[in-house]
Amino acid sequence: MVVQAGSGWPGDPATPRTPVAGGPADVVALAAAARSLDALSARVSVCRACPRLVQWREQVAVEKRRAFADQVYWGRPVPSFGDPAARVLIVGLAPAAHGANRTGRMFTGDRSGDWLYAALHRVGLANQPTAVSADDGLALRGVRIAAPVHCAPPANKPTPEERDTCRPWLSREVELSWPALRAVVVLGGFGWAALWPALRAAGVALPERLPLFGHGVEAEVDGRTVLGCYHVSQQNTFTGRLTEPMLDAVLSRAAELAGLP
Repeated sequence: MVVQAGSGWPGDPATPRTPVAGGPADVVALAAAARSLDALSARVSVCRACPRLVQWREQVAVEKRRAFADQVYWGRPVPSFGDPAARVLIVGLAPAAHGANRTGRMFTGDRSGDWLYAALHRVGLANQPTAVSADDGLALRGVRIAAPVHCAPPANKPTPEERDTCRPWLSREVELSWPALRAVVVLGGFGWAALWPALRAAGVALPERLPLFGHGVEAEVDGRTVLGCYHVSQQNTFTGRLTEPMLDAVLSRAAELAGLP
């Protein structure tokens, strides 16, 4: 079963009257017309612009993982999550098939989320260290989490076309959030590469030379700071490429830049 728009699912931002993007041109028009983050999230959550991603996310929601066989899967694009007046924006990659694609909330219900939210809690930006479902009471302080791609992709690898089709959602998110933002934390090289054209499309003035991605890299952009961080994937956390102190240091730096004690 896949959750339907306006079904009363915890945190579901859409209603039966929310316009649905059926292709790339619709994404451009509907993103540009969103006048608030809530309206943007509603439109994201019913997008059907990428046929391969629609087929995959809904197939996963029906077939499920054995451990979650008794659960109803979200099975739709996952909207951004967090403080609507955020001073720090975290940009990831895409929802996990049995994580956010199941729970309907960014980085919720998988081990990557376990790492991210535990770290946000340690540095004082989340009210609890765990994220298991969309109605578990988790709240972020001064932080919002977005992604370049809002649907779970096969093998966790969106195509360049899918990334580009989804870009107007991220660009509008940036445009609406930019006045309050002071720092952007990018998790991984995919997000780093996807962020710059999204910023440009949002009208943000970029540096003449864009920095290469690296953990701890900082770039000054229009009076804000963009910080690179290795992604909280199991590939990185299990191998020790990303450690808790490394993650905490980047998030603490972002909090400091944003004036979040």
